[in-house]
Amino acid sequence: MSAADAALVQALPGLAFAFVLLLARIGGAVMLLPGIGEAALPPMVRVAIALALTVLLLPVLVPLLPPAPATPWRLLAMLAAELMSGLWLGWLARVFVLSLAMGGDIISAMLGLSNVIVPNPAMGTEATALSQVLGVGAAALVLASGLYALPLGALAQSYRVIPAGAFLPIGDGAMAAVHGVGASFALALRIGAPFVLASIAWQVTLGLAARLVPQVPIYFVSLPGQILGGFVLLAGFATTLIALWLAALRATPGLLPGLG
Repeated sequence: MSAADAALVQALPGLAFAFVLLLARIGGAVMLLPGIGEAALPPMVRVAIALALTVLLLPVLVPLLPPAPATPWRLLAMLAAELMSGLWLGWLARVFVLSLAMGGDIISAMLGLSNVIVPNPAMGTEATALSQVLGVGAAALVLASGLYALPLGALAQSYRVIPAGAFLPIGDGAMAAVHGVGASFALALRIGAPFVLASIAWQVTLGLAARLVPQVPIYFVSLPGQILGGFVLLAGFATTLIALWLAALRATPGLLPGLG
């Protein structure tokens, strides 16, 4: 056995530890990252993506990784910390993408379609049909526009913010989650704002009509017009709302650790 082969054999345990440590964080993130972490994607595909990312990042991130611990309990603690960091990062990136689906819920409520709900496999709950369509469209837009590169870049840079094997700081993690959820809700409200304003104007008009003609069942007469007008408004604003959503996502990478 040559000296190079002996050195390689001696380095294998350290490389195996580094691979498993990276896979814990990367695998946890891939479970929730938008686009590549969708429930509709076969599990084997997501596992292959996690393994491929780990192999690609291993040569770059090895200098940032700690040495292998001496006890198995310490190893389990480090793996648990990495898994939690990956899940937190993946969830934080997904929260931004969910703003489009939340905007769909707001629009559905304004159109009078909030009672028509369908199962949502991504969230494990039920959602409006429009929210479901926009949620699927959001994943497709993330992949088509290349926005998936932002959370992947944050994942690679997170090792400089959250040291490998260290638990996520509770205060900083909670603050980032609060800012992420707030930004997502604000973006969802911006997406649904035209329909909120139109609904307010529509309801005021119906109130005046009900006072002027109390014999007419205004609600039953107006509901088809409300739905039809809402779909016409949605068709007119769809391109603008999608462009607004994409621009807002590109402007929020500072909320992800490592990209600020």
